[in-house]
Amino acid sequence: MAVATEAVFFGSETEPRFEVAFVDGTGKRQRRSLRSCVTERFEDVQPVRPFRWSRGDRHFSGWYWAVTVDRHVGYESWLERDRLILLDFDPLVTGMASQPFWLHWHDGERERRHAPDYFVRRQDGSALVVDVRADERIEPKDAAAFEVTRGACARAGWEFERVGTPAPVLMANVRWLSRYRHSRCFREDIATALRSMFALPCPLLEGARLVGETLVTLPVLFHLLWRHELAADLSGHLLGPATQVRSGPAVGR
Repeated sequence: MAVATEAVFFGSETEPRFEVAFVDGTGKRQRRSLRSCVTERFEDVQPVRPFRWSRGDRHFSGWYWAVTVDRHVGYESWLERDRLILLDFDPLVTGMASQPFWLHWHDGERERRHAPDYFVRRQDGSALVVDVRADERIEPKDAAAFEVTRGACARAGWEFERVGTPAPVLMANVRWLSRYRHSRCFREDIATALRSMFALPCPLLEGARLVGETLVTLPVLFHLLWRHELAADLSGHLLGPATQVRSGPAVGR
């Protein structure tokens, strides 16, 4: 379990007062101002609410093992899971946590609260708060909550992004590569040969065959694509035998 924190930050008379509640890795609950916890490692906190599974639910909750953080990260829908996969694939992302905190405020009529879907830490130390919601499923109250969250994040020096359905071709390709994200798919001898083979662009299957038995070489090839050590156009077409693969920047995970 972890720590739940509520933080209070007072704006002007025309701005809402925010309280932020979160649970960190120690299992304790705290209350303090947003201003005092903007440097908190929210990428390491525990979810502020449980992920529930019930027969007949329209949403599919679950846990995704993220290689970026070497642990499971929760999601509450397939759309959230897809966003997790994309975050895990992003070489600039170094940390992430789901349902990282509750943001509380008063809208002038009643108390409101909202739990963003993800808190993300980037390689340069910057932070991103993410809400996942398909465009066609945003109701007025949701849009209002997103805008309030955007304003609160701006005060904290964090970026905020509301994301919807990913581009289908990109998502299909990255989802496929995610099957090979685990280090068990890596073999240094084959990886070295593949890096050499694709120093110049070459069709995916042809290069894999020239290196060795495809049952052995393809998992390593896909793992290198996941790690960005090899590169291909993932947005234009589905990965296939003729996909042009080339050397890419080596990105450690």
